[in-house]
Amino acid sequence: MKRDDLWTPAPKCVLPRWDWQCWLEEQACSGSRVLVQDHFSCCLCHCRSLEGLSAFRSLEELILDNNQLGDDLVLPGLPRLHTLTLNKNRITDLEYLLDHLAEVTPALEYLSLLGNVACPNELVSLEKDEEDYKRYRCFVLYKLPNLKFLDAQKVTRQEREEALVRGAFMKVVKPKVS
Repeated sequence: MKRDDLWTPAPKCVLPRWDWQCWLEEQACSGSRVLVQDHFSCCLCHCRSLEGLSAFRSLEELILDNNQLGDDLVLPGLPRLHTLTLNKNRITDLEYLLDHLAEVTPALEYLSLLGNVACPNELVSLEKDEEDYKRYRCFVLYKLPNLKFLDAQKVTRQEREEALVRGAFMKVVKPKVS
C-alpha cells in the first residue's frame, strides 16, 4: 500500500477549506494536522485550546496527541464522537475530564490518555505500577461505561463488572500541597 493511499485530502468536508485552515492557524498549530470528513487530527501542534471546535459537531474521531492540553480542556458537544485520543498532553485531573467527556461525548467508545499524569503508568512515572493502572482503568470505566477500548486495550467483561462494583472507590486522590 502506498502512503498516498492512506491519506485522503479534505477540501470538501465539514466546512469549506478556508474555514478549517483559519481555525488551525488561530490555534497556533505548527505540526501534523489532518481533517477529513468526520476525523480531525492535530498532533504535535502545541495546541492549548480547542476554541472553534464547535463548528465540527459531526466529528467521529478526534486525535489530539502530543499537545499542551491541560485540565482546562473544554470540548463542545460532539454527539457523534466515538474515538478520542489525548495522549501525551498535560492532563492531571482525571475525574474532571471524565465528567466532562460523559456530558459532551455520549457516543464515546475509544479513549486513550497515555502519557498524561492522569493516566498512572510507567510512561509517566516510575513510581506507578500495574496496580495503579488497574485502579485507573476501573475508575475510567465506572465514569464512562460505554467504552470498548481504553488506552489501546480492549475493555474486558471482567473489568466492566469490577467497575460497576468498585469503580466509585478507585478515584485517585491527589495530596494537597501546603
